[in-house]
Amino acid sequence: MASTAAEIVAFLLTVCGWVLVSSTLPTDYWKVSTIDGTVITTATFWANLWKTCVTDSTGVSNCKDFPSMLALDGYIQACRGLMISAVCLGFFGSVFGLIGMKCTKVGGSDQTKAKIACLAGLIFILSGLCSMTGCSLYANRITSEFFDPSYIAQKYELGAALFIGWAGASLCIIGGSIFCFSIAENSKSPRRGYAYNGAASVMSSRTKVHSSVPDKTPPKHFDKNAYV
Repeated sequence: MASTAAEIVAFLLTVCGWVLVSSTLPTDYWKVSTIDGTVITTATFWANLWKTCVTDSTGVSNCKDFPSMLALDGYIQACRGLMISAVCLGFFGSVFGLIGMKCTKVGGSDQTKAKIACLAGLIFILSGLCSMTGCSLYANRITSEFFDPSYIAQKYELGAALFIGWAGASLCIIGGSIFCFSIAENSKSPRRGYAYNGAASVMSSRTKVHSSVPDKTPPKHFDKNAYV
């Protein structure tokens, strides 16, 4: 019962983490910067993995898509690949986790379901690591440019998408670890041994039968001259 509850908690954590990681791809604010001029003029610059935009005080946004994938910076290409890999791995991990749980009736025997659940936990851990690496790589570029005194271009700060990605990655790693530990505890649990007492019971029944049968040998009668 405890392992089943642990698997349910792990599945919920990993699915929530996968949803958060998936939501970071279309999120606008991966990096953001605000320029305040007068009381009326305010411009907000923001960018994500697909485009860069500027929004004025009236709420009108002017966006520009990245012109060519081959002309992009290396860190943006790496972040794209890592985040897409994290989403794909999370999808397959959800399918395997649903099949490998004890409360479901698909997946075969208990040993097969345990192997599938352990595989799902490893996939979720890998998905969380991909998301964590992608968000950290993007954040490292932002912070290095922000604290570089020789960098004279527009400086940005960390956007909301990075924190969502870190949170989703943490949930995936935690849930995947619970999956693996629950399977390890099940494999280490001692099995009850049952002694076969068939031979002893047969022997005891035979002795009872022999003891219950009366002795039918006739008594010996001795003559009075037997001891003479």
